[in-house]
Amino acid sequence: MNDRMVLVTGAGGFIGGHLIRALIDQGRTRIRAVDIKPIADWCQVFPGVDNRSVDLRGMSACAEVAAGAAEVYNLACNMGGMGFIEAHKAECMMSVLINTQLLMAARHSGAERYFFSSTACVYAAGKQDRPDVAPLKEDDVYPAMPEDGYGWEKLFGERMCRHFHEDFGVETRIGRYHNTYGPHGTYSGGREKAPAAICRKVIAAQLSGSNDIEVWGDGLQTRSFMYVDDCIEGTLRLMASEVREPLNIGSDEPVSINQLIDVVEEIAGQRFRRHYDLSAPTGVRGRSSDNTRIRKTLGWSPSTRLRDGIETTYRWIYQQMMLHGRHSGR
Repeated sequence: MNDRMVLVTGAGGFIGGHLIRALIDQGRTRIRAVDIKPIADWCQVFPGVDNRSVDLRGMSACAEVAAGAAEVYNLACNMGGMGFIEAHKAECMMSVLINTQLLMAARHSGAERYFFSSTACVYAAGKQDRPDVAPLKEDDVYPAMPEDGYGWEKLFGERMCRHFHEDFGVETRIGRYHNTYGPHGTYSGGREKAPAAICRKVIAAQLSGSNDIEVWGDGLQTRSFMYVDDCIEGTLRLMASEVREPLNIGSDEPVSINQLIDVVEEIAGQRFRRHYDLSAPTGVRGRSSDNTRIRKTLGWSPSTRLRDGIETTYRWIYQQMMLHGRHSGR
């Protein structure tokens, strides 16, 4: 199997880079990595990989990169943290072009497996309106009322994968990623997720001698945060399985944003005054993953403790900020 071509799109992103590292560790020798960003801007770049900067919103580009691929991991999309998603709904929706045309290209090239990275943003908003909501089961996606823009694009992508299997026999796998964090990810600029943003703000306050940090919302909103190594393990297991229905790939350990800040402050060894910006975008009030189905079908669920994963992430962001002189917490 190691000499079969595997295509990873969105390879220059956070999860994509970690996925390529894992494929290399598995002994895969033919990996094609594709991202719209210039290669110099990728989160991680690996030697011996066919690295390409390509815009996959066109059919000819999708056909070119899918040629000869036995497996396709489609992680390519326009997304970011809640601030980005709420301000760029049309741009997020445009990612539907990538998945639609890449599915067509994978079908015509004879790919054996196709993985689509979906998101917890596909879940109905009415099931996420309190901090203490029940964990989200895969069936909770319908009746549909996903996150506007980004969530609708991902839900449409899921349906495309389902129907490409039903109509054309394409073996598709769908992972619904919940909030994923870890080193080698975006921590500033507007596309970062809450764990990286909070680490950055705490580090910046330390380095500047400030005793204050800004918090989006009231700090009571809850999420479950999954360390990236667990995300990759779940992805690879799902791809190798015979499970065609969507599966949650996420942590079932919910914490409030205030509790997350407590963890980061403990790692930093310092407490800060919190200034709550109630006008900032915060998304749903509560969200965590129900892992009953993935445990039943794959015999697995994420295992990294939040404290351990956040400490690794914090240390990496601290090194990056010291290296690049990025001491601003905004």
